[in-house]
Amino acid sequence: MQETAITDPDFVGAKLVLFLGQDLAVILRDARPDIPWPGRLDLPGGGREGTESPSDCVLRETHEELGLVITPDTLCWSRRFIGRSGPVWFFAAHLDAARAQDVVFGDEGQSWHLMPPHHYLTDPLAIPHFQDRLRLYLSVMD
Repeated sequence: MQETAITDPDFVGAKLVLFLGQDLAVILRDARPDIPWPGRLDLPGGGREGTESPSDCVLRETHEELGLVITPDTLCWSRRFIGRSGPVWFFAAHLDAARAQDVVFGDEGQSWHLMPPHHYLTDPLAIPHFQDRLRLYLSVMD
């Protein structure tokens, strides 16, 4: 994926379908009622800061939430969507399963887990539009 291909001055956030081996890294959101999707299974990512690019946003958020340093060349897929607050980006990356040992969980969310992608697609706690986006990614990877 070419970094120069992703410029979007209007996007508001980015999320990452992050595979560690065959499993997805998922985050159990805080249960606070003042946040979107409280207590649901989320994916790494979040809101844009300043003028960062979509890939810079998702890589920074992944580092803040899971302590993983991921390089832009690891991002293998991207797609722009229109979310509730405006344009958002969705990325995918695949890392070796051993990188799970490098995870240092940040201060947002209750916990993190590894989950087979088909479990995320059927879990009632998963965020529905993220299930749709994961399903889309898996369909283009087949």
